Amino acid sequence: MHRLSKLKNGLSLITAPTGGTKAVTVMVLLPVGSRYETAKISGASHFVEHLMFKGTKKRPTAQHISRELDAVGADYNAFTYKDYTGYYIKIDGRRVELAFDILADMLFDSTFDEKEITKERGVIAEEIKMYEDNPSMAVELVFDRTVFGGNPLGRDVAGTAETVKNITRDELFAYYKNAYTPANMALAVSGNAPREKIKKLAAKYFANTPSSPPHQSIWCGGEPPPYQGGGTADSFPPLIKGSGKEGYFNKENFIKFSWPAGELPLEKRVSVEQRKIDQSHVVMGFAGFAYNDPIRYANAVLLTVLGSGMSSRLFVEVREKRGLAYMIHAGGVSHNETGVITINAGLDSNRLGEALSVIKSELKKIADKGISKKELDDAKTNISGRMALSMENSSAVAEWFARQHWFADKIETPEQQLEKIERVTAGQVRGAARRFFDWKRMRLAVIGPKSKEEILKLLV
Repeated sequence: MHRLSKLKNGLSLITAPTGGTKAVTVMVLLPVGSRYETAKISGASHFVEHLMFKGTKKRPTAQHISRELDAVGADYNAFTYKDYTGYYIKIDGRRVELAFDILADMLFDSTFDEKEITKERGVIAEEIKMYEDNPSMAVELVFDRTVFGGNPLGRDVAGTAETVKNITRDELFAYYKNAYTPANMALAVSGNAPREKIKKLAAKYFANTPSSPPHQSIWCGGEPPPYQGGGTADSFPPLIKGSGKEGYFNKENFIKFSWPAGELPLEKRVSVEQRKIDQSHVVMGFAGFAYNDPIRYANAVLLTVLGSGMSSRLFVEVREKRGLAYMIHAGGVSHNETGVITINAGLDSNRLGEALSVIKSELKKIADKGISKKELDDAKTNISGRMALSMENSSAVAEWFARQHWFADKIETPEQQLEKIERVTAGQVRGAARRFFDWKRMRLAVIGPKSKEEILKLLV
């Protein structure tokens, strides 16, 4: 289904043509995210993402970029997370060359106009406020700070109002030039385009940029944020720090996070932001697993049974039987060396204690007694069905392979992952639940009308 190759400048090309569609997605994914930033330039990855759409030498303004894409009905966007940043253009296959042209132009030749940077400070500041004003979103930021503390994983991807205001054009440009090199890029193309055509367009638009910046940029952000990703230190661009010494972004240098081995007092595991709102927004979490942990297959089944869909245990017990919530689901995220398992819910504040008790009971029940054969079988077909629907989207296919390229020990196709999920046993699911749902290691973030003292009393 997919093929991986390297361009002469070190860029990774992933081709995954698919039938049954007239669209093509051209996506570039970089192992560049907020966890690799210093505190001084927190939010730099996200800020740079915004600036990629603000003008290049060939297309001087944001309107030049957007009008070309809008004129052909393309779908285009970008995203920044803690571990990676991505850009994509989904376009009519007959016009796929335009997607290659514009993406390469943005990624290699953005101008970082000072006026655009000034305007974008205000845009990002409003984006930060938008998340902070929405309690269902803000509670996730509170949860990250509760779990990760001072580790970069605990920071908001967008940074803070202060860092966004103070970061300079030189700092942003240095970050961009040192991170956005071909060796740090995976170009994934999926949809209605022959493999040979993709390779020719990739060579035309992406292969001529040198593997290192043509000039040495000066780093202005204090100690440089280390990067992760495929390859050795020599795969990463040279970096000149203020001292004049040459260095490299190195995947071994980023700040690792480990869950505390000992038991922390409950008051240190619970964070509450009291607001005058009717609903209590809650994220409950437990120590999860690293990206490549083999337990991920059993975990997929576990979370499906527990909190995925309207027939899941938490949905039935918390919402359907007791009317304690409108929204509740289980999920999680994995990083290179760690991860979290989470339960997100919007709960009736007047019955918050009851809701938390029911959730705790369901976690204990699945850890103590496991799941039935029917639950096991239904979860597997659920995962298979959702994956089949997802893989009809060329954007999802491109991101699937690009993310695995950077983070997986070995790239697996959807079919290969489903084969491993199919082999998961009920005993493995129970084992995963017993490993994850240790109440003494539980972390809890709440935004709602109750004080921390009130919520601590509900948990005892």
